[in-house]
Amino acid sequence: MGNVQASAAPPKIGLPEPASPSIDSVSSTEKKKVDIKNPGTIEDLHKNCKDIMAMTFEGAKIMLNKGLSNHFQVSHTINLCSTNPSGYRFGATYVGTKQYSPTEAFPVLLGDIDPQGNLNANIIHQFSPRVRCKFASQIQQSKIQAAQLTTDYRGDDYTASLTVGNPNILNNSGVFVCHYLQSLTTNLALGGELAYQYGPQVPGGEIAVVSAAARYTNGTGTWSGTLGGSGLHICYYQKASDQLQIGVEVETSLRMQESVATIGYQVDLPKADLVFKGMVDSNWNVGGVLEKKLQPLPFSFALSGRLNHVKNQFRLGCGLIIG
Repeated sequence: MGNVQASAAPPKIGLPEPASPSIDSVSSTEKKKVDIKNPGTIEDLHKNCKDIMAMTFEGAKIMLNKGLSNHFQVSHTINLCSTNPSGYRFGATYVGTKQYSPTEAFPVLLGDIDPQGNLNANIIHQFSPRVRCKFASQIQQSKIQAAQLTTDYRGDDYTASLTVGNPNILNNSGVFVCHYLQSLTTNLALGGELAYQYGPQVPGGEIAVVSAAARYTNGTGTWSGTLGGSGLHICYYQKASDQLQIGVEVETSLRMQESVATIGYQVDLPKADLVFKGMVDSNWNVGGVLEKKLQPLPFSFALSGRLNHVKNQFRLGCGLIIG
């Protein structure tokens, strides 16, 4: 009997199995990754506040938009103004068939030109879901006045951008701007900007400016700001309701030693096909733009006004958009 017990296999000692992550912890980790989204670009940091500010104009404006196909559209614009150059401009827009989302298609080519040959042109193309390029050029009096190329790389929770402006090999001048914006939480995004310019017209031959950027979103409200050597720029945007949006903007220039505060709002009345934008700033400028769709006709009427109480100036503009 002893031999039988000795030849029997020794009992296995059970070791504790490594603890597997619980379903709750895995789901919370995945949820955290899903909630933190791409913050967009620093170029659009103040976009919500800027969009509701009234962009006033002066004189009379008539615009005719004509869609030639699903991808091609042309426009004809006539401006009549006593202070700015009046005249006619022809515009064209082409939208390609490459889509990365239901609301966007690439490439996008748009521009406008006047009878004197002054041209503004823009090209936007997305080469992949993460890489987008934008090229803008301005030609005045048969000379290239401005040229700019921007490349954006959009990660899961950050965006990095590089802009090259007015490169001139013969004159050895140009501008380089680097942007980076990182989403730290679902509400907070931080980033920075580095601008470098060189050329014979720059004191000392070159200059570099560093700025910090931040944006905090809480429900329907958004705080955004930039701080650097050139000054301070702070914006606050609040969507009060489906009909009312409010924005406050403060710009401080350290070089000019001045600050300007602006309050703007936008009122949307979908049932009346009416949109009104108003603003008032600390320089006593009061402005507003009213846009009314003349249903069922494909017309839109725009009325603009700007008043400065201190300077006793008033500017009035009206426009008709067809198409």
